Amino acid sequence: MARSADDEEQKNRPGRQPEALANFAATARSRKKVSPTGGRHDTPETAAVPTDPDRKADAATKVLREGVLKTDQGADEAVEALPDRTRKP
Repeated sequence: MARSADDEEQKNRPGRQPEALANFAATARSRKKVSPTGGRHDTPETAAVPTDPDRKADAATKVLREGVLKTDQGADEAVEALPDRTRKP
């Protein structure tokens, strides 16, 4: 299969990772089962912070409403009530 000038340009573009694409293609062709986590594991530092989904949805709704209506809908208070996701354990 002949390569076009566009293919060569894409290949030589800075920031491209052809080895990652090749690895992805090989994995896609493989018949092996992949673990549900895809081989990724949480560490205590990267584990999810438990948060009630209803509280997150309520805060998100209030933030969006404030953006649309341009009036105070209590978004600041709702967001402050959620756990700090940037803190270190």
